[in-house]
Amino acid sequence: MKNNMKGKLLLFVASLVVFTSCETKTPQITFDEKEHDFGTIIQGAKVTHDFKFTNTGVGDLVISKAKGSCGCTVPEYPKEPIAAGESGIIKVSFNSAGKRGETEKTVTLFCDTKDSIEILKIKATIEVPAQA
Repeated sequence: MKNNMKGKLLLFVASLVVFTSCETKTPQITFDEKEHDFGTIIQGAKVTHDFKFTNTGVGDLVISKAKGSCGCTVPEYPKEPIAAGESGIIKVSFNSAGKRGETEKTVTLFCDTKDSIEILKIKATIEVPAQA
């Protein structure tokens, strides 16, 4: 019975060490901002915004994929790992052709952070140009 308790205690301690060591090597992505408002733009305008971020965790940050909520929203992201303490940019381009009024789009990032997914938002109020 005593050996069984020692075994369980040893297993518990080993599990705790593994869990703690994995947790300490998790990258963390921290953005200067996660939402950008382009304000009022004219229909057909193509605008871009750079979302700046820093890996505030431990270990390399890998962004495996970035996807816009529609074809009018195109993200560009670093393909190489971002070391702890280093920074990078997610460039988001938005094409307002065919859009009107208040518009909100998202970019979903898939990365190796604790939460696995990050969401960035862009907004704009799109005015239709006056006809000549």
